[in-house]
Amino acid sequence: MNSQSKGATQSLEQAEFDHFRQFLQDACGIALGENKQYLVTNRVRRLLDEHGLHSFSELIAALKKNTNRRLRDQVIDVMTTNETFWFRDGYPFEHLKSKLLPELMLPANKMFGPVRIWSAACSSGQEPFSLSMAIEEYKRKAMGTLARPVQVVATDLSSIVLDQAREGIYDRLSVMRGLSAERRDQFFDPLDENRWRVKPLLRERIEFRALNLLDSYAALGRFDIVFCRNVLIYFNAELKLKILQKIHGCLKPGGVLFLGSSEGVGQAASLFEMVRCEPGILYRAI
Repeated sequence: MNSQSKGATQSLEQAEFDHFRQFLQDACGIALGENKQYLVTNRVRRLLDEHGLHSFSELIAALKKNTNRRLRDQVIDVMTTNETFWFRDGYPFEHLKSKLLPELMLPANKMFGPVRIWSAACSSGQEPFSLSMAIEEYKRKAMGTLARPVQVVATDLSSIVLDQAREGIYDRLSVMRGLSAERRDQFFDPLDENRWRVKPLLRERIEFRALNLLDSYAALGRFDIVFCRNVLIYFNAELKLKILQKIHGCLKPGGVLFLGSSEGVGQAASLFEMVRCEPGILYRAI
């Protein structure tokens, strides 16, 4: 690292920060709060050296040109990386096994084809793989058969984390975050003493696709269940409403939406009926 680059990464001027905030909001809808210069500097600084950039001004100019797709993806990736772990909050996956799947497997529902579940903003894959494990556990309790096949579509804005999710390989630290030893032994193959890979029977059920939640969902089709958890908190009220309206549009009649434990439907309340899971809450499309 030369001295110019090293000095440039230590601070982010207000004008540069404002341009960066605008880029992030335009690219993925995230409204970065005031006084987050240190957060941006801390997360982005290594990308300057990797791409031969000497200042945040050069970074912003490169992002505006939009000719370096890898740089753009890396910036979005480091700024949207969130906490993710297996079976987060527990109740959505238990409710899926105990209530939703039995309901969707009733003989009267067989004519409607596969059960379809969408894991939105799936990050590095822990949520969709947790869903696939829950489906497999339900299947085993149902004598090893499903009245309807179950498909999981997992989407994320970042192509980097999607590549990680498709591989389905996790190190010891990742595996320990919410995954029991019993599930690890059932659903993962050890690669070495520090890495495990999700078994093929779980991966085959999932289709990973790139999707910006600000774009159209038309190509995804219709879903019985949508998991869009711990995502909406990063959007302003206007974008949150638009996203919820689009999710409602791709849910089948009576379809179910799971949000994060600190999230609600807000201005989209007229589109959904709130249902208490005891514990937890889900939302049914009206």
